[in-house]
Amino acid sequence: MLPELRSVMVTRYVTPLREGGSLPAIAEADDGFLYVIKFRGAGQGVKALIAELIGSELARSAGFKIPELVFATLDEAFGRTEPDEEIQDLLKRSQGLNLGLHYLSGSITFDPVVTKPDAQFASRMVWLDAFLTNVDRTVKNTNMLWWNKEIWLIDFGASLYFHHNWENRTGQAGKPFLQIKDHVLLPWATELEQADHFFKNLVSEKMISDIVASIPDAWLKETVFDESPDDIRTAYFDFLTERIKHSATFVKTAEDARSAVV
Repeated sequence: MLPELRSVMVTRYVTPLREGGSLPAIAEADDGFLYVIKFRGAGQGVKALIAELIGSELARSAGFKIPELVFATLDEAFGRTEPDEEIQDLLKRSQGLNLGLHYLSGSITFDPVVTKPDAQFASRMVWLDAFLTNVDRTVKNTNMLWWNKEIWLIDFGASLYFHHNWENRTGQAGKPFLQIKDHVLLPWATELEQADHFFKNLVSEKMISDIVASIPDAWLKETVFDESPDDIRTAYFDFLTERIKHSATFVKTAEDARSAVV
């Protein structure tokens, strides 16, 4: 069983993180800690939060360092004193359940040129992002932090882009992931076959089922999908379990892309 995510109430908006397209923000919660809040009212809505939750929990299960995730609630009064109209509108749209990641104070953006990643880490990272169809771990935006002399992963919100074309989701799980050519760690991913073996032994249907089961009904009811929360969870489960059966396809695409750039 996965550890259950804690729930917190957001008490103070600290500062926006404008480098993120969806305007995440640093905020304080009622437990006294700071979190990076991903808002349900942002551009991609709850789909980005669902992708963040699934991707982060899979990565954590694989041994990657992930900041603690929490369910972060904004009440109706939160943000009324915010002077920035754009942010105030975002906070109004985000009342209710959002997602927070523990803020890693003092962290810096990971730069593979400065700190060379080892082949195992790079290969597993490339495999996972290809599996999740994550388009947002590039040289321009690594979505990795260097903190306490370790690499920490953040932001899986651009993963699982099949759910942006929900009506045509059938067959998407078996497709190659061509965007892997832009992955920041691809040049160091020399052990993709070993990574494939590792994940196939690790990621079970039970693990996927547990992760999908943790998606809150509040998010699923807010999607545009005209299905029940349980049916939507089943669709995510089906996509992920089917995709891992086709890992040879996306691994070959990654190997071919790597051969073209090294």
